[in-house]
Amino acid sequence: MTDITIPYCYAHPTRETSLRCKRCDRPMCASCAVRTPTGYLCKDCVRNHQKAFDTAEWYDYALGFITAGFLSAMAAFLVSLIGGFGIFGWLLIAAGVPAASAAIAESVRFVTRRHRSRSLFIIVGIGVVVGALPVALLQVISMNLFGILFQAIYLVIAVPLVYTRLSGIQLFR
Repeated sequence: MTDITIPYCYAHPTRETSLRCKRCDRPMCASCAVRTPTGYLCKDCVRNHQKAFDTAEWYDYALGFITAGFLSAMAAFLVSLIGGFGIFGWLLIAAGVPAASAAIAESVRFVTRRHRSRSLFIIVGIGVVVGALPVALLQVISMNLFGILFQAIYLVIAVPLVYTRLSGIQLFR
């Protein structure tokens, strides 16, 4: 007679399962399993694996925020100057904002010595917004509608581009 023990999920002790984490070999249910290209992992192993890629130090947050804020203020000022160019201004915005976003992201990457962390990328995005706020507020105070619109376009394009460039998200391969 063989004694068969039924494995139960480590997080949900009432759920029978046949899945096991490929790293720690703990039994897990389908809702606790995270599919990876090489097999299933438990959420704890995925979390521990992610921590290995968070290399940002405490000072990287300040350096990234200040760098992004300063460069964003300069870019927002240039965007405010473009507002008076008419249709040519729209073309300059379409070409200039992605280039400015790339320059901001690469400058932050240089200053932080390529350190990575999701929270660092978010702080840098906030720095881009905070840097553009003084120029945007000047546009609001002067009631320059094209200036306000161009500042909004700048922020809508720049923040996601800086974040994706820093985080390494690839939309197309």
